[in-house]
Amino acid sequence: MKLDVNPEQLSNEVIEIRRVGKVTKGGKRLRFRVVVVVGDGEGHVGVGIGKSIEIPQAIQQAIRDATKHLVQVPITNGTIPHEVVGHFKAARVLLKPAYPGTGIIAGRTVGAVCRLAGLRDILTKALGSTNPLNLARATLEGFKALETAEQVAARRGKKPEEIVEVEGAKA
Repeated sequence: MKLDVNPEQLSNEVIEIRRVGKVTKGGKRLRFRVVVVVGDGEGHVGVGIGKSIEIPQAIQQAIRDATKHLVQVPITNGTIPHEVVGHFKAARVLLKPAYPGTGIIAGRTVGAVCRLAGLRDILTKALGSTNPLNLARATLEGFKALETAEQVAARRGKKPEEIVEVEGAKA
């Protein structure tokens, strides 16, 4: 799915720089693997990986990769519409909506993804693995699973007012 996002509007943040090696007959071949998050702060975010002998080249590769894999995040009042758990390999990330003024309560990796997506208030918890790449991808999987009340209503053939629980009404 290709999203209409201007590449000049995207800001990026390096999450991890890791030195990786491959043992060959002639010795060890060392490279750098860089994980980068890009986002426009308006509901579009992506994670990318770049590998190269030099760090700046790896960062450029990662930025290009991340812009190819952008995800749309439904944002309602600066937070997400509902609670969701994102899974990727051994990493699980719990994402919960928060009241205005709460801020982004998250670790370094998940917090970077949420900030660049444009969220202002969210509660998160990393469950399972704490590998930065897998956490970032689990967060994106959680974002992909989010639906707005309008999307749920359209899928069920109802009106959005029937889906959203009215404040003060009894269930």
